[in-house]
Amino acid sequence: MAFIISKIYLLGIDIGTSGCKVALFTPEGEIMFQGTTPYKTYYPFPGYAEQNPEEWWRAVCEGVRQMLNETGIDPRQIKGVGIDGQSGAAIPMDGNGNALRNAMIWLDRRTVKQCRQLLETIGQEKLFAVSGNPMAPSYVTSKILWIKENEPELYRNTRKVLQCNSYIVYKLTGEYSQDVSQGNGLHAFNIETASWDESLAEQMGISPELLPRIYECSDVVGTVTSAVSAETGLAVGTPVVAGGLDAACATLGAGAIHAGEVQEQGGQAGGMSIVMDRPVKNEKLILSCHAAKGTWILQGGTVGGGSLNWLKREFAGEAQEDFFRIANEEASRIRAGSEGLVFLPYMAGERSPIWDPQAKGVFIGLSFETTRGHMIRAIMEGCALALQHNLKTAEESGVPIHTLHSVGGAANSILWTQIKADITGKTIKIPSSDSAATLGAAILAGIGTGVYRDTQDAVVRTVKMQREQSPRQHEKVYKRVYEVYLETYNRLKDLFPRMGW
Repeated sequence: MAFIISKIYLLGIDIGTSGCKVALFTPEGEIMFQGTTPYKTYYPFPGYAEQNPEEWWRAVCEGVRQMLNETGIDPRQIKGVGIDGQSGAAIPMDGNGNALRNAMIWLDRRTVKQCRQLLETIGQEKLFAVSGNPMAPSYVTSKILWIKENEPELYRNTRKVLQCNSYIVYKLTGEYSQDVSQGNGLHAFNIETASWDESLAEQMGISPELLPRIYECSDVVGTVTSAVSAETGLAVGTPVVAGGLDAACATLGAGAIHAGEVQEQGGQAGGMSIVMDRPVKNEKLILSCHAAKGTWILQGGTVGGGSLNWLKREFAGEAQEDFFRIANEEASRIRAGSEGLVFLPYMAGERSPIWDPQAKGVFIGLSFETTRGHMIRAIMEGCALALQHNLKTAEESGVPIHTLHSVGGAANSILWTQIKADITGKTIKIPSSDSAATLGAAILAGIGTGVYRDTQDAVVRTVKMQREQSPRQHEKVYKRVYEVYLETYNRLKDLFPRMGW
């Protein structure tokens, strides 16, 4: 008698900044398993930030095998696999499908020179007209040129340049791919037509042959090979979709698919993604195709989300395990505005909207009366002020903003979410799952394999909200704090480049 598979599942894999998350979902969005396997970030020189793609792959294999062992499901019950990943990772691949070096990730700032050269030779106007994005070290473009200039033999041996989710897709299927949502990392990607501008690539000094075939995020790229089945335990022939940018998948997994809905993410790479039904370009923000076909997202990417983790690592002492509970309790006792303490969360430079790789983290307003609670609340407010800066920048371009859907670790803090609602003046909804990115990746797998009719059907079936928080009466206080926040950076920005001794 043939084996009958009565239940099906969808697998989402997230290649994040700190680790690989693996999550298994039912078609209704119920989490059957979720686990994280960490990996290292390497900082060989100041301004450098790298990760080893092979360590990503080992984390995927470990996570998937753990999922299969703990759930006991038959691998054939997994209908499809979707992968999302951090933006801006550049992985040069040789002709045999091997990564030639560590990936330079979004935190890497070594390519300031290459960015400047592109702006001088081609010009911001032309680059922006095609890609809809500014030129900055966090993108892939300048990293390819850095490799070409500094590692010429390696560059000559490069056949394709992948990003982190497409690297995992390749490892699973043996097929090269470039999903539309990660296209914004390469300035030869035409953001309006979702196609390569090969002429611009050649003008930049990048061979068009290095650019993989473009797929919609829910397109099936290939299936799990027999060799990969032996490594992971996945069934041979399991469909794998192209997947996408972590922010795009998190936006989808948070249920933000209509114009004016915003996904707000509080994690190591914080920021926001505003859903649009047309591509609105703003030089201070990040524009990409949404994982939901036929829409775009205007993003604000910040680096401040890890600031509280930094405080924990350096100052929590023996309270490491209980730090976030203590942090919320101590910060809740401090009045709005942190009693005059303001924090600039530029702990690794800053992306949008200031695009300043030399910006520094700053506390201003310290005194002998300052407590740890003040510093914790100021960090929470500083990250919320960075969010507000991005939202205000988008609104200046005429982009409508309605409700924020908050995801990531910070969304678990009722206090931090309330601070964001108060500073932005927007109602914030929090989905019941804190695995929005992996859910979004799994949704893409479901759309690609016919589990869902379309994006709307998928979101209705999978995304549930657990709470909603509206702004309170702190408008006057936070208006003053926001003005000080902006002026502090403007007064210090010329000083930051002199602080690299």
